[in-house]
Amino acid sequence: MKRLSLLFTTLTALSCLTWADDWQDVLNDADGQTVYFHAWGGSQPINEYLSWVADQVEQEYGIQLEHVKVAETGAVVSQVLSEKTAGRDDNGSVDLVWINGENFAAMKANDLLFGPFTHNLPNYAWVDTENKPTTRFDFTTPVDHLEAPWGMAQLVFMYDSARLENAPTSMTQLLDFAHSNPGRFTYPAPPAFHGTTFLKQALLELTETPDALYQPVEQADFEAVTEPLWTFLDEMHPLMWRRGQTFTNGAPEMQRLLADGEIVISLSFNPNDASNAIANGELPDSIRTYVHDAGSIGNTHFVAIPYNSSHTAAAQVVADFLMSPQAQARKANTDVWGDPTVLSMDKLNAEQRALFDALPTGVATLPPDELGSVLREPHTSWVGALEQAWLERYAR
Repeated sequence: MKRLSLLFTTLTALSCLTWADDWQDVLNDADGQTVYFHAWGGSQPINEYLSWVADQVEQEYGIQLEHVKVAETGAVVSQVLSEKTAGRDDNGSVDLVWINGENFAAMKANDLLFGPFTHNLPNYAWVDTENKPTTRFDFTTPVDHLEAPWGMAQLVFMYDSARLENAPTSMTQLLDFAHSNPGRFTYPAPPAFHGTTFLKQALLELTETPDALYQPVEQADFEAVTEPLWTFLDEMHPLMWRRGQTFTNGAPEMQRLLADGEIVISLSFNPNDASNAIANGELPDSIRTYVHDAGSIGNTHFVAIPYNSSHTAAAQVVADFLMSPQAQARKANTDVWGDPTVLSMDKLNAEQRALFDALPTGVATLPPDELGSVLREPHTSWVGALEQAWLERYAR
């Protein structure tokens, strides 16, 4: 028995040494490489954060990080797919991409991804895979270590507490609010991200068959499952801002309407958004955040490496750095970005936890225990079907 125990200990030690040697080889290969990181460029705080990341990986690893600003990740997926179709299986133009949802599902389905690799990254050990299942399932698609979790997101609603004493905590109550306060609510027109998210949240709350949303849409009776959603929206739209004849084009316009007092309730996919906007003078300090009693949609956003990346070693090192306690704590800082961490505080040592304990608490940010339960995203196939059905009914 002692011999078996000694053998197991020896094999474990050798395995650790091999892993360390392998990671050192990745670090050696990464030195001097350039990573073209295709990521959304529509937020100045996020752009500034990525500029800080670029400085850090250059100083620590000798990597040049170039932020290629994109408006729509789907265009990046199409670019990689076009390269594969053309036979460009090496020296691809994209080294790293900010991704999740249907875009990840499309890349995985078309064999456009490098890996699996995330289980080999040192900082992946700190990720809260046990209590944050969305780090393992991107919407309903198994991640299978083909993308590295980078940040968390959860739908929250924002309201002006100077004009509304009690915020509605369900879709039914939101409709009651609209009846009592016509013109004071709206949502972005799908396929704008926040608009589609509002549709999914409403459907999850209102449908009598929510389990159907976690299967491919082709397997469901679409009309029966979604009928309560259209009934709700048919009644809601005439009560909305501009009588539902005009919709906003996204979250920035929603925030402006909330700041100007044209609407009283808005929404965001970042629980720290309201606090960030108050700190920047973009929203009045009477704005507060709330969630619905049934929970709210949440997901994880990731970074992935295309199969034909020119510099897979450096891309892995950047992905690993983005999961480090140092980078995650800075990203979670509402003075920097305010994007929630993917890490487990229980897995960190005291020094690492102190980075998060020292973070400022925004005036409008809900504490973690008040964010309620996280509702998983529906199967990715529901996105296009819902958007198309909405456009057929309401687009003008």
